[in-house]
Amino acid sequence: MVGPKAFIHLENLFHNYNLIKQQLNGIPIMAVVKANAYGHGAVPVAKALRSKGVNHFAVFTFEEALELKAAGIEEDILVFCRPTKDMLSEAAARNIALNLSALEDLSLFIEADPSPKFHLKVDTGMSRLGIPFNSVVNILQQIKSNEHLKCEGIYSHYATADEGELSYAEYQLDQFNQVLQAAKELDLKIKHIHFSNSGTVLNMPQTSFNLVRVGMLLYGAFPSDEVPMDMPIKPVMEFKGPVVALREVSAGTKVSYGGVWEAPQDTIIGVIQTGFADGFPRSWYVDGYIGLRGKNYPIAGRICMDQFMVDFGGADVRVGDEVLIFGQNNTDTIHVEDIAQAIDSTSYVLLTAIGGRTERIFIN
Repeated sequence: MVGPKAFIHLENLFHNYNLIKQQLNGIPIMAVVKANAYGHGAVPVAKALRSKGVNHFAVFTFEEALELKAAGIEEDILVFCRPTKDMLSEAAARNIALNLSALEDLSLFIEADPSPKFHLKVDTGMSRLGIPFNSVVNILQQIKSNEHLKCEGIYSHYATADEGELSYAEYQLDQFNQVLQAAKELDLKIKHIHFSNSGTVLNMPQTSFNLVRVGMLLYGAFPSDEVPMDMPIKPVMEFKGPVVALREVSAGTKVSYGGVWEAPQDTIIGVIQTGFADGFPRSWYVDGYIGLRGKNYPIAGRICMDQFMVDFGGADVRVGDEVLIFGQNNTDTIHVEDIAQAIDSTSYVLLTAIGGRTERIFIN
């Protein structure tokens, strides 16, 4: 198939997992595989991590959980979205934990028969999903008084854990510890307590509880440029696009939409069959580049929906060559974090944008 390819290097996934395990001193991780494992392929990634002993996975939608179950992932799966009534019986039957993150959702679990297990999400300062801090004790009391309810975990989500200034994260941690103290005073037996994520693995590892949610670090990218970046992680995805046409153009020739780019000299323009519909960031044409056989070449003009152009100068390039858009191979390295910083985006946005037309090739 001619088109973009994402080579998924599972040995790099295992490398990153082992580094994270060492950092956490044996605390188990919950591998976050939502959004198709951040664009890497949820089922193959989950199976690979399971082979290394990962027993906990997290997704956002119930459909993502069912996809994993259909593929034979019998380990624990937590669904982050709010539950609906139609999820309850299947969740109970298939070892899927749901998310109690709104006061009005408690009745779903009380009325369900059988009632699925759930994790209680507390809003400690993200102001997104989560039981309001001032309502948590009431919810905990109801959980304690109703043996029908299966509260398997308590968790929250940091708003600023991947930033250099951590005072707000520390405030959230204090809020969370107050919730845990309230649960302890009620003698609630909670199996899983988790708050840490990729950011806190790097800059607040001492705050981990008995389970740690990890997404971005597993895939070999740092969550921001404000966290310590000394962990030698490796990018799991190598995103490439094929050269499908070459043409010689003279100095001054305009290339791509708007004619905003002009050839500075006589040169060879290559057409790469990858575009913004495939996840190539459209704004990367300004100062953007690709890698080929150990050298970087500038992008020529605006990114198109299905293609983009490159100024190859006088390079020895051929139709059929595959250029590196981001990732790492034997001759080239382009960090997705560098692209994200250049275009005022994030690695999360770029990785999850890799579209359905991209062929994913898993390398063991």
